[in-house]
Amino acid sequence: MKFRLVAAATASLALAACGSSDNASTEAEADTVEVAADEAMDGVTDEPVADPEAAIEEDTGPTAAETARVEEAADNAAATAEAAMDAMGEDLPE
Repeated sequence: MKFRLVAAATASLALAACGSSDNASTEAEADTVEVAADEAMDGVTDEPVADPEAAIEEDTGPTAAETARVEEAADNAAATAEAAMDAMGEDLPE
């Protein structure tokens, strides 16, 4: 039992000794893709242009067929709920 305790303490100290804390601020800084992207764009002076083929079409809402399917599904769900309540002998809440 003492051997396990000594081995665990030794391993903990060995792991703690592996790290260096010379400058904690440099370890806290994370490299991001923005750094590489900024460096890649250093010499670029061109301005972006609009691509008319890439335009997103405006959403006009659901079609009549979609609305009909949703209403039918709602009616089916209401009928199923009513049948279940009838089977349990209870009334649906209004």
